[in-house]
Amino acid sequence: MPCAIPRLDKLNLIWGSVAILLAMPWWPASADEGPTQAPAPGTVQTPANSTGLSRWFNPATAPFIPVPEIAVNPNSGTTLGLIPTWVQSDDQHEIRRIIAPDVLYNPYFGYGAHGRIYAYPSEDVQWSVVASIMERVERAFDAEYQRGRSRQERWSINGSLISNRDGTARFYGFGNASPQIAQSNYTSQQQLAQIQIGLNLNHAWQLLYTGREEEVDVLPGTLPGIASIGTRYGSVAGVGTNSAQMLNRLSLVYDTRDDLTVPSQGMEWVAYGGMASRNGILNDSMYSEAGIDGRDFWPLAPGTILATHMALRYLPTTHDVPFWALSSIGGGASVIGGEQPLRGFGEGRFYDRDSFSASVELRRKVWSFDATSTYVDVEVTPFVDLGRVFSRSSTSPLEQLHKVYGVGFRGIARPFVVGYVDIGYGSEGVAIFTGIYYPY
Repeated sequence: MPCAIPRLDKLNLIWGSVAILLAMPWWPASADEGPTQAPAPGTVQTPANSTGLSRWFNPATAPFIPVPEIAVNPNSGTTLGLIPTWVQSDDQHEIRRIIAPDVLYNPYFGYGAHGRIYAYPSEDVQWSVVASIMERVERAFDAEYQRGRSRQERWSINGSLISNRDGTARFYGFGNASPQIAQSNYTSQQQLAQIQIGLNLNHAWQLLYTGREEEVDVLPGTLPGIASIGTRYGSVAGVGTNSAQMLNRLSLVYDTRDDLTVPSQGMEWVAYGGMASRNGILNDSMYSEAGIDGRDFWPLAPGTILATHMALRYLPTTHDVPFWALSSIGGGASVIGGEQPLRGFGEGRFYDRDSFSASVELRRKVWSFDATSTYVDVEVTPFVDLGRVFSRSSTSPLEQLHKVYGVGFRGIARPFVVGYVDIGYGSEGVAIFTGIYYPY
């Protein structure tokens, strides 16, 4: 079932780094070992010389995995820390739970800590809880629960609760040509509750209702050297405190992917329409929305998949819409009916009434190995992102596109975990994003 929740662990979770670090040959083979054969999937190798201090740096013998945390994000800057990670797997060497607290430092917000639990009881059920706090400004709580992911039963459900205070948010004004020098900073204080209920007509077709109540206060920025949003855009709708917004959306979903987390073939297409209002379910309408979101996966050769994505969103009617509820492109992830990726720019780089986004990735498996009682594949993924925003429905979405070229590195612990590091280059330079799950 598609999830429309923004990705809120703003310091990036670094699961891409986790997966890549797990892929490193952290211990040398002995000279007299002779030729080695690739291990069979699910086989855990424990080197004989992993004793004393060295066992802490061997994923097969360490009591936990001490993962260095190095995050670089166009909005939040550089974050450094350490993530002691516990990975629990079952008898089939499939990950069932990840526990990953951390301590970290960011020059903008000081020292802080995260607590994370990701649980994968079955293919049908998943849940997660993430909480964090920094010395200054930032704090977050994100809890999500999914049931009926495999659509074997009549109903599927996805619930989310989010409370987030983010000091890294940026606004550059409206339009596809908003200049970088118009940058402003604000503190986003968000409270969100969402429920998604899917009626599974069969395994491929689903009728999905999304109900979301969201309140976002746009408060003064705190980042040095960047103008606070009120000094440049004080009259823009959405700046300051805002009343809660209720979104009701109905989607028709067609999904033939062979796997929800690590698809190798098939497609997912979502056509949706909705209405957002203040102070009631259908009163005082703020905007209506209509859009389409499609993902296709084409196996080209063993271990090689061409993954494509397209998203088009229109707001046919608007009335005092806060800027953060408009269509936007920028950042490293796709949200159905929300922000779309443009991996050479920070999140929310371009805002306007309507948006178009398209991406192509060539996902190529280059290595497989055993680590931490599970089997891990490593992918190298060149990609291209295209996108634009526009204010009139008559505008061609295929003209004046922003272009980003880049390469991604993915670590995959089937069937539920994907960590990524994506490096993109656009007209404003290089941007790096890390996180869990594929960008689309």
